[in-house]
Amino acid sequence: MDFVQDRTVDGRPFRMLVVLDEYTRECLAIEVYRNLRGEDIVAVLDELTAIRGAPARIRADNGPEMIWKAVKAWCEESGTGAPYIDPGSPWQNGIVESFNGRLRDELLSSEIFDTLAEARYLIDRWRLFYNHRRIQRALGKVTPAAFAATCPALPPLRLAALACAAAPPGTQGTTTMHRLSYGGDR
Repeated sequence: MDFVQDRTVDGRPFRMLVVLDEYTRECLAIEVYRNLRGEDIVAVLDELTAIRGAPARIRADNGPEMIWKAVKAWCEESGTGAPYIDPGSPWQNGIVESFNGRLRDELLSSEIFDTLAEARYLIDRWRLFYNHRRIQRALGKVTPAAFAATCPALPPLRLAALACAAAPPGTQGTTTMHRLSYGGDR
């Protein structure tokens, strides 16, 4: 998990919360906000956890974003670890830093966003391209989505009741969810 900043054409900055699964290299979310708060990060993590299961770890910079009480409380409540990254050591979060470089080189440096809505749309379209069309040598020359589809589904450790409750009648127990490693070892 990391943060990237850019601007709309009027000069107003916006921030992107990038959530990447280090194992599958899938970009799970790029959320675009003018002002990113701890509660916004928690909402994204809750949504991803409801869909994919809780991560074992979240690797993120130890900047002010991770200091927020809301994010720390979410990690403790969900049983998610947060590996320590030394200040000024982006190589300790190398996979997401590499992803951020691609995002900047392939999209942000070549687009001028008129509005925040346009930025959200184009950034999400690029995220889908990255996951479903962009071949990754590190994954055996397949896309992150194709690689993730070959990974064995692990039983979700948390929110299993939520997944079963949301399933149509008669399908309980047939839902498969990946146990994510948003950061750290799988």
